[in-house]
Amino acid sequence: MAQAKHGDTVQIHYTGKIDDGTVFDTSLEREPLEFKIGGGFVLEGFEQAVIGMETGDSKVITIDAEHAYGNYREEMVVVLPKEQIPPHITPEIGQQFQINDKELAQPMVVVITNISDEGITLDANHPLAGRDLTFEIKLVAINE
Repeated sequence: MAQAKHGDTVQIHYTGKIDDGTVFDTSLEREPLEFKIGGGFVLEGFEQAVIGMETGDSKVITIDAEHAYGNYREEMVVVLPKEQIPPHITPEIGQQFQINDKELAQPMVVVITNISDEGITLDANHPLAGRDLTFEIKLVAINE
């Protein structure tokens, strides 16, 4: 039976969990995830885990935070004075915004994590930053 290799397009089912076992994403209720190995569409460790698998194979892998969505960076958290929020916006914890940073080539997504008298705390870290991720992977198909 053929093994998945660099350059193959594969279809997999997966379930991703954080350290405490909480599921953050799964493909089990939808179509399998399809990607080209080496295409940079998924985390590198995820791609590497699929290499060598055969159709029907399953495995469990853990990708440490540094190689997943990076370590949590305090410098990506800022407190914005309330008067800098446009008047048509009513801030709520968990609300997401896309902001344009002059130094970045692309917009950045930030989440409101706190509202206080001092201002509104915005966090630009990926929601999974600083977390080791465990994936249960099943290779459904290899399309060479």
